[in-house]
Order: sequence, then C-alpha cells, then structure tokens
Amino acid sequence: MSTIEMGKYRLVENAKLDARNTFGVAARAPMLVEVADTDALPDLFGNAMLRDGPVLVLGGGSNLLFAGDAPGAVLALTAQKIALLEDDGDIAIVRADAGVEWHAFVLWTLGHGLAGLENLALIPGTVGAAPIQNIGAYGVEVRESIHAVHAFDRDTRSMTSLTAAQCAFAYRDSVFKHAPDRYVVTAVDFRLSRTPHLRTDYAGVGDELAAMGIDAPRPSQVAEAVCRIRRRKLPDPAVIGNAGSFFKNPIVPAAEAEALQREHAALPMFRSGNEATRKLSAAWLIDQCGWKGHREGDAGVAATHALVLVNHGHATGAELLALARRIAASVRERFGVAIEPEPRIVGDRW
Repeated sequence: MSTIEMGKYRLVENAKLDARNTFGVAARAPMLVEVADTDALPDLFGNAMLRDGPVLVLGGGSNLLFAGDAPGAVLALTAQKIALLEDDGDIAIVRADAGVEWHAFVLWTLGHGLAGLENLALIPGTVGAAPIQNIGAYGVEVRESIHAVHAFDRDTRSMTSLTAAQCAFAYRDSVFKHAPDRYVVTAVDFRLSRTPHLRTDYAGVGDELAAMGIDAPRPSQVAEAVCRIRRRKLPDPAVIGNAGSFFKNPIVPAAEAEALQREHAALPMFRSGNEATRKLSAAWLIDQCGWKGHREGDAGVAATHALVLVNHGHATGAELLALARRIAASVRERFGVAIEPEPRIVGDRW
C-alpha cells in the first residue's frame, strides 16, 4: 500500500477498507482517493481510472456491505465545513460538506437553536450519504429538511445543484440511488426552523421523554430521548460490526397487508404515504421466523433487534450476505412478503 499526496487530494494504492466500513469486514480497493477540496473533482474524473471505471463514493461506510473487494476506485470526500447561509430569525439555511459526520451535524444544528433533525440523532454516517438513502427514523425523513443537494455530475463533468423535488425522494430512496454512477454529493443545504414543531408520538419517543421527567421538551431533549432508545435497541458498531437496520420495511398493497394482519393480529402495520399501500414491520416478520440472536460462525443477527445483522469478529461480507438471503427467503416462505436490504452491496448483488 503506497500513498501519494497531491495537495487537494491524496491517492492510496491497494487500500485496505476494513476500518472504512462499520461491518468491519475485510475488503480492498485498487485505489482510494481522499478528496479534501471538491474543486479537484473535474480533473480527477478526467483521469482514465475514474472516468472509465466503476467508482464507489464512500462516506462513513455505515450503509454498505463489502461482499467482495471494490471493483474500482473508492472516493472519499473529507471536507468538514458547516456554514449558516441565511437566517431571518425563524427559518435558516445551513450548508454542510458531505464529509461532515451526521450526528455531529445534528448536534451542531441543535446547538445553534435550529430544529428539524432532532429525530434523526445518532444515525451513523455522513451528511453526504443522508440524501442518497433519504435517511429516516422515529417518524421523520431527512427529505423534509433538505433545501438543495450539491453534487458533481460525472455525465457533464461539472458541479450542479438539485432541489428537493429534483432529488425524487421516496422511502429510503432518491435519484442518487437510481443513478449511483452519475452523482457525487459534495454538500447539502438544510432548511431548519427556530420554531420547533416536534414529533414525539412515534416508536416510544413520548414514553422515553416521560421517563426522563420531561413533558414540554425542547428539540435537544427529543434528540436525547432518541439517542437513549437507539443505544438500547441497536448495537454500537464500535463494539460489534454492523450497519444498523439491514432490511427495509416492506411496502405492500393495502389489501395484502390487511389480510396478513387478520391472520397475524400482532403484525405492526403503518401508513406508507399512499392509501393503496401499507408498510409492514420487517423486524417483526424476521423475529417471527426465529432469527433474532441467531449466529452462524461470526455472522449473526443482533439479540436486541431482528433487523440488525452483526459481525462477531471475523465474518466475511459474503457470509453476511448469505445469511441475509436466508433470512429473506424464510420471510417470503412464511408470509409471502419480499424484504430487501437497505445497505448497498459491493462485490455481489442481492
């Protein structure tokens, strides 16, 4: 492994990626490009290796599974700037570079009296990954606060900005997921409020606040309640390798969901934003198939949450993927419902 410093970026040949993915699985890339200044992107993508070959843009490595080595170069943006662009005393526009750690950014907004992201506290990853996945938790999706996404367009080899509408956000989805080889997200603008409109009626947030002795919460206290719940339910990637929730909640026709609930009265079912469909709890479906706490060698399912696949030490990405496929097959066999992974799979396909 050799490193070449180039000022605005640096190149690492035959780079190890073990520490760059929260599963902690072994993987390599023929070239890792760490970019400190996005002005370098047009020249970098003029290079044949980046222009012609596959390029994986890597944030915190918390939403991917290396089932094999990266097939081409890996690009990591490292700029860490946060700037307040506009503030009329009620609404503020804040820009954060793609390399900013997500939870640190949420804390920054709260520290500056800005609300809107408190329910998304403690989600691992970076700001640049947030719009790609349209991250969501506890009744809130990041698209609700996104004003614009700035990106390098590989097709035109130029910088561009997309409005929230142009991002085509949907449940754990966006235009960036449908065109993974086109856009490199460089920064995100958020529209945040100094007048909180808090959501505390989802997945036990209100109960947690009550347990904290809080009946008129501030945004920072909602964030603390969310953090407490997440720490209890989800294993820490620093302690045991994981990528958080591995499966998306399946969205099925309303008639199918209602038929399943008649047969399984305890099945949690949620509105999906479309009257014709319903969202089912993937965690419940997986748990009913007996997978919670299951372990095969070092590949397993967390004992505290059926959605979370874990690496107990030396599992390979291929072993984790094989386990995920068996879990999905068992859910389909028992309930007739297809579940799909949230993380991007590198080196194989679902």
